Amino acid sequence: MGEFWPVPDVLAYLGGTWRAERVVRDLASGDDGRFTGVVVFEPLQDGEGDGLLQRESGDFTWRGVTRPAERTLRFLAGPDGTADVRFADGRFFHDLDLRSGRHIADHPCSADLYRGEFTVRDADHWRTVWRVRGPAKDLELVTDYARGLNAD
Repeated sequence: MGEFWPVPDVLAYLGGTWRAERVVRDLASGDDGRFTGVVVFEPLQDGEGDGLLQRESGDFTWRGVTRPAERTLRFLAGPDGTADVRFADGRFFHDLDLRSGRHIADHPCSADLYRGEFTVRDADHWRTVWRVRGPAKDLELVTDYARGLNAD
């Protein structure tokens, strides 16, 4: 086994509950923040297609102020164990192919470019690193996921 842990079926791998710890860095200002929470991947309801609904909820601290934070994404089954990731309103976000244990995805948003790197360490740990660059943004978001609420 190499540096990354191959995942033959991304939906089967992600299903369940994960603890998430995210560090957000504004590389232009030097500010940083933290998100700590829970991410649940559950099957989509009947009629919504084959896939998972991702519900993320927790607390985000930015510039000393902590607020509740949440987001919802849809992971639709793609060919050969891959997924098509969409925002809650159905707009395309990015593709996801973890068969090698690593994937790079780009998402253009207005004048900004979001580039995500997804890496799988083992059956219970994975990471995303999003780099956001544009005229008004210079951010890095690093999220570590551990399976279960009490995972190490």
